[in-house]
Order: sequence, then structure tokens, then C-alpha cells
Amino acid sequence: MAVVDDATDRVVEIAVVGDLTEHEADLTERLLSVPHGGSATLYINSPGGSAYSAMALMSFISLRRLQLTAVVTGECSSAALWLFAACGRRLVTPTSVFLFHPMKWQSEEHVDLAEAAEWARHFGRLETSMDALLAQYLQIPEKKLRRWMEPGRYLSGPELVAAGIAELVDLSPPWQWETVPSGETKRSTRQAKVATR
Repeated sequence: MAVVDDATDRVVEIAVVGDLTEHEADLTERLLSVPHGGSATLYINSPGGSAYSAMALMSFISLRRLQLTAVVTGECSSAALWLFAACGRRLVTPTSVFLFHPMKWQSEEHVDLAEAAEWARHFGRLETSMDALLAQYLQIPEKKLRRWMEPGRYLSGPELVAAGIAELVDLSPPWQWETVPSGETKRSTRQAKVATR
């Protein structure tokens, strides 16, 4: 079941561009336009954002049983990885970039010692549970995820394909496409290919 804009008869596509925290309200509203159990495509180019924003969006997708396809058009790093992981189908390009790193945190200027100690305890538990959930969604061993996280590593789209996490989209120049009689497009020099898991 796909969400269709009545005015254009097109499937809903959602751009996830920039910081998740700054755009969380808009992303939530766009995801609400997808019916419970429905499908949509997310185009991702995000450096991440708040861990809480990432968890909220991932929970929202999971609780509403949304059938999403992620297409990483540029960067998908840090907190954006949880949004990517929540998608049932994940497409990447040869130039897609992913940064895996340990969670980072900062506190307000006026935090007393007891509050700082409680935050450190909470932060440790949050990081452990979020990493376990990310590994579960990506269907990879936690040990492999930790190797990527410590001290932090950039991975390419093809590396995620090799790890069984995503499918590779073959990008060839649009001028190599031609229109066939049915009105659909095909590649004139080669058919569009998607490398499957």
C-alpha cells in the first residue's frame, strides 16, 4: 500500500535533508501522511542529529509498521543511521557515505556534580541499548558494529552492500536513457541494475 498524492497520482517521497533534530517535527508530520502499514520512499542526505530524535523517528516508523525504502543520495551518518536502519529496503549509491561513531554528548553550563553523574550513568545505558537496537535492525553482529563505532569509521555504499545491509543502485548518466513505446524509460547502453543482498 503506497501513499498517493491525489493531485498528481504519485507515491509519496520524503526528503530527509540536514540535521534530524531541526527537522524532526516536519519529518514526523510527513510520516503521518503515510497510513498505518503503508509505504513511502525516504531520500536521505543527513549528518545526523540528536540521539533522542533518531530514537523517536525509529520508534514512530516501527510502531506504525511503515514499509519504507531508504535511498541514500549523499551522507547518512551518526543519528541518521537509526532512520536508515528502520527502513525495510535500503538503497545506496557508489558514492553514498556513512559515518559510524560512538555517541557524543554535551551538557549545559550550569550542571551540578550530582546531575552530571546521573547524566553519565544514563548516557552509558542509552548508548549500549541504542547500539544493540541498531545492530538488530541492520541484522549484523554487535561485535561488527562496535568495530565500526570505535573510534569511528566512514563506510561507503559498496561496503554496506558487502556487509549485507543495503542494495547498490547503478547510477549511469540520464542521457543514456531512452523512452520505450510503453512510455517507460530504459538505459540505452545497459539496463538499470540493482545489486541485491
